[in-house]
Amino acid sequence: MALTQNRAAFFDVDNTLIRGSTLYFLGRGMYQRGFFTKKDISRFVLANLRFRLTGKENKEEIKRFQDAATDFIGGHSVKDIGVIAQEIYDEYVSPKMWQGTVDIAENHMRNGEEVWLVTAAPEDMATLIAKRLGFTGALGSKAETKDGIYTGAMLGELLHGKEKAIAIQKLAKEKGIDLSQCYSYSDSHNDLPLLLAVGHPSAINPDAILGIRAMAEGWPIHDFRRARIFTKAFSPIVIRIAALATWLTPRRKRS
Repeated sequence: MALTQNRAAFFDVDNTLIRGSTLYFLGRGMYQRGFFTKKDISRFVLANLRFRLTGKENKEEIKRFQDAATDFIGGHSVKDIGVIAQEIYDEYVSPKMWQGTVDIAENHMRNGEEVWLVTAAPEDMATLIAKRLGFTGALGSKAETKDGIYTGAMLGELLHGKEKAIAIQKLAKEKGIDLSQCYSYSDSHNDLPLLLAVGHPSAINPDAILGIRAMAEGWPIHDFRRARIFTKAFSPIVIRIAALATWLTPRRKRS
């Protein structure tokens, strides 16, 4: 089917498309292949964890994570990392896919709409995932290279928070995509700029804050997690109560 040129669907990756962190899988695979020490990966995992636990966009934590994300591939050949990335996709990433999310994306493709991944992970890895799934392409954090070697530095900003919205707005302008007719999907409230940049936002496996916002706004919510009995029984109730409270608040006071 011919692509519908003015429409696209944008998907976050970590915990939206796959269970877990793309960067963690890449780091784990590189560690197992002797690319660096336990100390190196421990530093990276700690930065990743602190970044994920940051409730708000904290520039210091984002910078720490950004440095860790680029340092651990610095000095390595782009070609070598590409080969390893293929292996890591098969070993770790593919088995962790949320099939429900893949199904949604494939439905967009069948409708003639482009599907783009938008992630803070390295764009090279995100592009690999998109290609393996048959999607249109990927936007990610760009790692600097020189003479076929990763320098350890990043080109531009980490693709996180508002940077995701900026990235898809730039893409839309280049490709003639009408964002008001587009779709976006994420699990995290940190991706609200991405969700609000399109006409049809949706939550997938949402964190508590995003779940409340999605319920209040009437956005579609898809949850593919195997919920524990407590979560399954009480989480929807909590979200609905919070959503009701949000709607009862005068709109000018809502964020």
